Amino acid sequence: MRRLPTIDQLYRFLYSFAMVTLKDARELSVTDATKRGVAGLVADAEGGTDLVVTRRQHPVAAVVGIRRLAELEEAAADLRDLALVLSRAVTDTGRRTSLDEVIAAFGHTRESLAAIDDE
Repeated sequence: MRRLPTIDQLYRFLYSFAMVTLKDARELSVTDATKRGVAGLVADAEGGTDLVVTRRQHPVAAVVGIRRLAELEEAAADLRDLALVLSRAVTDTGRRTSLDEVIAAFGHTRESLAAIDDE
């Protein structure tokens, strides 16, 4: 029987998949970034260039424009939603719980809740 991925594995996969959107980013070393200066890095980001700053060939920071950041945050939110939908799809047993069952689990009925004073 095929084993299903955990929620954490699914989320990591989806997040990694979304992050390939930075694959066209321009890489530069910390030294080159220092030479370029903050104003130069910001100008590139404002112009739509995604920058990945590396130290010893390992990414350590990213510089992106504010519009790009909003896109990435939206993509991350969409991925969280997708992971939730997929996890529910693979774990759904088909059993549904009625509102009355939930209310009863807390020791109430619809009538007892209606009788509670709003103040």
